[in-house]
Formats: sequence, C-alpha cells, structure tokens
Amino acid sequence: MAHELYTRTNQKLYFAGLALASLRQAEEGRALNAQAQAMAEREAALFHLHGALLGLCHEIAGFYRLPEAGSPQVGRFLNAELLSAAPSPELAELVELAGQPETWLAQLLAEYARLFQPPQAAKQAKVDPRLPLIEAVSLDEEEQAPALSATQVEQWRQSLKELALRFRESLTEC
Repeated sequence: MAHELYTRTNQKLYFAGLALASLRQAEEGRALNAQAQAMAEREAALFHLHGALLGLCHEIAGFYRLPEAGSPQVGRFLNAELLSAAPSPELAELVELAGQPETWLAQLLAEYARLFQPPQAAKQAKVDPRLPLIEAVSLDEEEQAPALSATQVEQWRQSLKELALRFRESLTEC
C-alpha cells in the first residue's frame, strides 16, 4: 500500500462497506446468533466510518501542514480553536457539519460515542410500595429494535465518500 494519506481513508471506507455487507447478511439470517452478529457488524461499520473520518482529517491536516496533523482523535480536528488557528474551507465545513445535530456527521459522531457508553436500564417511575414486588413479565414483548439501520449507516458511508472525493478535488495542487 502506498504511504499516501488518502489510502487510509479509502481503506476504512472499504472496511465499512464489508462490515455493512456482513450486517445485511446477519439481519437476513436465521442463525441463533444473528442478533449478536448484526450488533458486531454494526459496531464494526461505525468504527471504520469513524476511522475514515479521521483519515480524511489527516488528509486535510497533511495538505495544510497543520501542527495537529498526526493526532489520533477526530475531536482534535473538529473544533473551533484549530479552525481559528489554521483556517481551511474543508475543516470549516467539517466543523460546521459536526456542530449541527441534525446532520449526518453529527449523528455519526453521536452513534460512535454511544458505543463507549455502558448499557443503561430503562428509567421507571417510582413504584407504589403497596404493590406486590413480583411482577408478571411477558416474554413476547419485542426488544427495542436498534435505532441504527444498515441503510442509515450506508448513507453515512456514501456521504463521507462523496465529501472525501470533493475535498480531494479542492486539495489538489495545480
């Protein structure tokens, strides 16, 4: 593999595509561990998309020779301080996308951050102490479906891919 910065971004986008293909297979499968496989592939796709975003940040930082060019964290690139210290249109667009919660990039970053949160039980209202302690539970209740679909992750992947291609056009020295 060439030692160009764009190769890491491309590699991570490709890996995310592989994880998404496996996620679709797991969602269609009837295996006993299909749910666990789907969860693992969803997390892998998010991991690789985050890595592709980091690779894109490295591409931009390398082109502009920014002091943070080797940072291993996306958050070091997507902040106003770095942007004000070394303004670039590409980083400005990324900072703006990351700062608006309704954008695909902000949603991607939020889902990635959620991977590192411990599981939490659903919050329940205080129970009347006069009620019995043992409660009947139905096993037929469906568990909450994952909020993140393979289609949504694929849309994020395509958006990141298009953004990388567009940025590369503008980063090319003539």
